[in-house]
Amino acid sequence: MGKPGKELSVAIVGRPNVGKSTLFNRLVGKRLALVDDTPGVTRDRREGKARLGAMEFTAIDTAGLEESAPDSLTGRMRAQTERAVADCDVTLLVGDARAGIVALDRHFATVLRKFGKPVILVANKTEAKGVAAAALGEAWDLGLGEAVAISAEHGEGMVELHDAIAAHLPEPADDAAEADDAATKGPLKLAIVGRPNVGKSTLVNALLGEERMLTGPEAGITRDAISIDWVHKGKPVRLVDTAGLRRRAKVDEKLEKLSGAETLRTIRFAEVVVLVLDAEQMLEKQDLAIARLVVEEGRALVLAVNKWDLIEDTATAMKVLNRRVEIGLPQVKGIKVITMSAVTRQRLGALMDAVVTTHEYWNRRVSTPKLNRWLQAMIQQHSPPLVSGRRIKPRYLAQTGTRPPTFTMFCNRAAELPEDYRRYLINGLRQDFDLPATPIRMTVRQGDNPFHDKDSR
Repeated sequence: MGKPGKELSVAIVGRPNVGKSTLFNRLVGKRLALVDDTPGVTRDRREGKARLGAMEFTAIDTAGLEESAPDSLTGRMRAQTERAVADCDVTLLVGDARAGIVALDRHFATVLRKFGKPVILVANKTEAKGVAAAALGEAWDLGLGEAVAISAEHGEGMVELHDAIAAHLPEPADDAAEADDAATKGPLKLAIVGRPNVGKSTLVNALLGEERMLTGPEAGITRDAISIDWVHKGKPVRLVDTAGLRRRAKVDEKLEKLSGAETLRTIRFAEVVVLVLDAEQMLEKQDLAIARLVVEEGRALVLAVNKWDLIEDTATAMKVLNRRVEIGLPQVKGIKVITMSAVTRQRLGALMDAVVTTHEYWNRRVSTPKLNRWLQAMIQQHSPPLVSGRRIKPRYLAQTGTRPPTFTMFCNRAAELPEDYRRYLINGLRQDFDLPATPIRMTVRQGDNPFHDKDSR
């Protein structure tokens, strides 16, 4: 951690051609560093004022770490890199997720440990489907903890990288530490989505306490995603009202197609998504389609049943709703369902309490020792089935990410682990570690405990 009152400095290191300069340019917001596929383009270390969300720090681009004679050009480049690491507060060790962990990565992970500085593993080039999960699991072999999956070229994974760096911010120099920490982490990103004319903009106005959004009986008034900064109980919130999402077959106008695309983009960049339902037509097919999209994107989901003041038999309506949620959204058991009225401003506080609580679940972390004691108990209670006469043996479980909670399990015959057994473990994680209302991701990888040899030594 940096010294109090001092701006954090972050060195970007790694073997040649893993995307260090691309990441540096992304962080500083300018094309300061030359980028090319030819290894060794960067020779001198370069500093720039970097920004991620509300967090500012000094980023240092370095030459690739290569083994060479001290008097050679590459040897002098390496010495420059080592001086950058010695002078910085945090080091980003960048690897190429597509190439996986190679011998040089292991060597330089060992070198960086000797400096005694915090090291954040960064798995770059994870934009291709399936690459991120494989890279995160393999990165544990380096013994430096969880890796952050990003694509520097496409700007993916920047929120997760922000959180990893923010954990090493220097303590504030005055008594306003708590306020500075909240500002550094940035606002809670909250998207309001739903079918047209369910009351999304009315809800936003009710939360803000002013007629900020245009509303009316006509469907489709909101055409763009409108972002509004707001404070709820001292916590900054970035509230985004979106255009209504209809089934594709019913979307004809080009403008509505663009509005729908903007809504989908908003969902992907949100942290919590409130899906607004019409109490008189709740959780219809399109509502479920939107909810499943939110879950697939790994966002935290809250259901807001609007216009509840128009329902006469609320007990029967609630039974119907709970049944539809249970059948239609089994992958997010325990999801918060809030009945409310935007027009009369009923239960807005309950809705925001549900948003904050669900956001906490979405960020929750479980320690590795607890997970592995739990895994052994789950296996004793219900062991995996035999496949072709041979037993599948889960051996190690680690949480490899949050937002949403993400786990990697190592076992033999990983490809043959039945899907229902994976669901059994996910349901157990949700129940035993208090993870309701949030998507849970689990990757199963071939192999033993990646730390077994290190522990035995």
